[in-house]
Amino acid sequence: MAAVLACGPGAVLSHSSAAALWQIGFEQRSGIELSLPSPSRRRRPGLRIHRRPSLREHDVTDEYGIPVTTPIQTLIDLAPRLDRPGVERMINEADKYNLTNPPQLRQALDERTGEPGVARLRQILDRRTFRLTKEELERRFLPLARKVGLPVPLTGQWVNGFEVDFFWPDLGLVVETDGLRYHRTPAEQARDRLRDQAHTAAGLIQLRFTHEQVRYEPEYVARILAQTASRLAISTK
Repeated sequence: MAAVLACGPGAVLSHSSAAALWQIGFEQRSGIELSLPSPSRRRRPGLRIHRRPSLREHDVTDEYGIPVTTPIQTLIDLAPRLDRPGVERMINEADKYNLTNPPQLRQALDERTGEPGVARLRQILDRRTFRLTKEELERRFLPLARKVGLPVPLTGQWVNGFEVDFFWPDLGLVVETDGLRYHRTPAEQARDRLRDQAHTAAGLIQLRFTHEQVRYEPEYVARILAQTASRLAISTK
């Protein structure tokens, strides 16, 4: 608050200092960061001041009585500074503390242009939430299985009371794929646990890949398939 008051009317806590106030997991850099809505050249020792005439009124709020950028604006401001895991950690923290959630954040991004962090957040959210169609998933996944020497799997089979994506009964291998949401609901997570437990109790090996991995990290998927298939082939001899 002292830093905000020292910068005069319109000053707000922002960037890493705003993230620290919101407790969304960003390490505070040296010096407190603030934004000013005017092009004023005011300087204060120990303060890092961003001059932002375009900062809008609804991008600012109060927390503990301290003027600060909103959680969404804070995420946008910091996204260009972080690698992808760092941005995802901040999104997760904001979600955990009910500051915003991925659907709300994605909708807010649609209303904004021009800020570097907008494009970066949109790319990460879209990559995490997209879902391949069943046909597209099979078109991309099946060649990876063939590449590592696996036979054609059964698809859409019911195993232990659950429909599975890909099944190799001779190897006792099940592959499931996840997509659609940034976070799965508690009910969906509970069902996933039950399914995993049922397959394990029946002696099956289960691999779970995201649609994102199948689409963007096929080499990794192929490597895990190959290692698993090699181990299963040895154990069935």
